[in-house]
Amino acid sequence: MIPQKRKPVPEPDAQPFSPQFSCRATGFGFTKMKKVVLVTGANSGIGLALCERLLSHDTEGLLLCLACRNVQRAQAARAALLASHPAAQVDLLQMDTSSVSSVLRTAQEVKVRYNRLDYLYLNAGIMPNPEFDAKAFFRGLFSSKVITMFATGDGILTQKDGVTPDGLQQVFATNLFGHFLLIRELEPVLCQEGRTSQLVWTSSSNANRSAFSLEDIQHRRGTQPYSSSKYATDLLSLSLNQHYNKQGLYSSVVSPGFVMTNLTFGILPSFPAFLWTLLMPVFWLIRVFTNTFTLTPYNGSEALLWLFRQKPESLDPYAKYHSLTSGLGNNYTQPHKMDITFETSESLYIKLLQLESDTRKKLAETQSAGPSLKT
Repeated sequence: MIPQKRKPVPEPDAQPFSPQFSCRATGFGFTKMKKVVLVTGANSGIGLALCERLLSHDTEGLLLCLACRNVQRAQAARAALLASHPAAQVDLLQMDTSSVSSVLRTAQEVKVRYNRLDYLYLNAGIMPNPEFDAKAFFRGLFSSKVITMFATGDGILTQKDGVTPDGLQQVFATNLFGHFLLIRELEPVLCQEGRTSQLVWTSSSNANRSAFSLEDIQHRRGTQPYSSSKYATDLLSLSLNQHYNKQGLYSSVVSPGFVMTNLTFGILPSFPAFLWTLLMPVFWLIRVFTNTFTLTPYNGSEALLWLFRQKPESLDPYAKYHSLTSGLGNNYTQPHKMDITFETSESLYIKLLQLESDTRKKLAETQSAGPSLKT
């Protein structure tokens, strides 16, 4: 579908990286000829599927950088991409978005390696220790919300969150704050006169207003940290457009739909793998009634790839772009208006700026009290 024209947003009243992990040195002259694309959480699932599709779309014109927490899995992902696209330029960076110091080190490395960044896919995310409410599930099977329940997990999933060494809630830090800090650090390569760049967030259909509170943006007191973090993602994207569009940086959010990934399998960790396979025909049947059952990472990455092909100025900042798959297996992208307000997005942005300031101050105090952090 052709999206609506961008609506005007109203105005408000680090330890050094290991050399062996930096797979290829990239000169400034080289990056000027290529679009530089960085994908967080790119070693598996939707992130890896997106990388494969990006290289299939334009192998020679891209310099792709995978920013991943796990070194071994990232190297395996890179090897797989190069096996199918031998001429591709694929770099690696080690980054854990739940760690403030890791994000700052990675951002510094990005600025050293590249003189520009055209696309930043903010895809890394976690849903830790999900608990399945069997009673709610069986009640939902015989209700009018059965399709919504399968598509979003609404009402049947709760999570037990943890706390990072930085004192932040783990889901909030991994899914939202680490990415926010990364954007702030990468302003010099994202915001450059005479060109545009794009932020693309992997959100979720599970992003519910009811799970989020401005009084508890880290979701310390709730049982739906994943849903809260994804709703906060939607809010933050809107506010980022307000603050960065004039500098040529645009932000959009995507819902990949119901995809069978490690995150999905983690919902029922004791569920035998073969039973998931037996359920696939049921999921295909459900897809006849709801096009949100994309099921595979390839299908789920449809909207992510679609946004790569668009002019960011033409996109609607109030829309979430959904990856959809028809009953016949055809993939397409469709925008849906998000359940967000500008006022709430601005309030969240201000709170994140304050948290950033507090976190940087705390990190600086820690470093001054101990060994200095080299960057």
